[in-house]
Amino acid sequence: MSVFANLVERLADLLQPLFHASAAAAAIVLFTAFVRLLVHPLSRAAARGQRARAALQPKVAELRKKHAKDPERLRKAILELHAEHKVAPLSGCLPSLLQMPVFFLLYHLFSSTDGGVGGDGPLSHELFSAPLGGRWADALAHGGLFGQAGLVYLVLFVVVGAVATFSYRRTKRMTADEGGAMPVSAADATVPGLAAVSRLMPFSSYLTLFTVAVVPLAAALYVVTSTAWSAVERAVLHR
Repeated sequence: MSVFANLVERLADLLQPLFHASAAAAAIVLFTAFVRLLVHPLSRAAARGQRARAALQPKVAELRKKHAKDPERLRKAILELHAEHKVAPLSGCLPSLLQMPVFFLLYHLFSSTDGGVGGDGPLSHELFSAPLGGRWADALAHGGLFGQAGLVYLVLFVVVGAVATFSYRRTKRMTADEGGAMPVSAADATVPGLAAVSRLMPFSSYLTLFTVAVVPLAAALYVVTSTAWSAVERAVLHR
């Protein structure tokens, strides 16, 4: 953990002439973007898997009609279809799951005083008078909603809301293009509970609003940067 903290500190030192007191905040944003760039190949692999499954949707729709009254036969038929075309049902999900340990590590780095990030670390710095180690409740208690620290959070909420709305509309549009009522993924019929998860996914970005409101500002910057990166990345990879 201290290795990541040292990297953020060194980056903040380099950015000091440009961002002055907000150098640590800028370092968190750039460091998060750099890590997302490193794991981008996994995102590309996930996109390839999703495109491969999407290409099979017409055949999956036919199987759904053919075996509408026999769910077990439907699952077997879809598995056989995947095997025939060498498409794994979760080929688009596994790369994303492999990224989770990295993202969890970064979130812990920017939300905990352990691992070398407390004291004189990034959490001791500020972003426009808002302490990176503080929370929205602290900003409300010291200056109110429209105080200097409160305005920083309002900007973050606006960014998160815009990204979440963009992701929601794009996901709904993609679902409509793939058949409207059909599940987003062809794997829904082969993995129990995945259909319900797919229906909730368009709303998941809005949960970031709650996260930003309760975690330290440093972690909020990481979450907002990562969420915005994900939205742009998906738009580019699935255009």
